[in-house]
Amino acid sequence: MLNADFIAVTQVLIYVGGILVLIIFGVMLTTKVFDVPVKTETLHVGPAIVVTGAIMGTLFGVILKTKWFDILNVQWDGTTKKIGERLMTDFLLPFEVASVVLLVALLGAVIIARRERVKS
Repeated sequence: MLNADFIAVTQVLIYVGGILVLIIFGVMLTTKVFDVPVKTETLHVGPAIVVTGAIMGTLFGVILKTKWFDILNVQWDGTTKKIGERLMTDFLLPFEVASVVLLVALLGAVIIARRERVKS
C-alpha cells in the first residue's frame, strides 16, 4: 500500500535470518551441556488452547472482513528493480565488502564454537 515492497520483503527476510542465526549460535555454543533434565508440565495446556483459539479466531475474522479485491486493484511500479540496479552499479563495492565481513564473522563463530579434538 505504501509502494515499499522491497523493504517489506527485506524486513521479513532479515528478521527470519536473525532468528535462524540466533538459534544456530545457541545450538553451537551449548553443545557441551549434557544430562540436563527436561520437565514437561501439562498444567498450561488448557489456557494455551484458549489463547490459541482466540488468536486464530481474530485472524480468521480479519481475513474474512478484509476487502481483498480493493487491495489487489492497486497498481504501483515497485521499488525492487530500482534498488537492484543501484545496488549492482553504484553500490557494488560496499555490498561486496559487507558480504566479506559477514563471511569472516560466520567463520569466526564456527572456530570459536567448535569442539576440541581429543588426541588418543
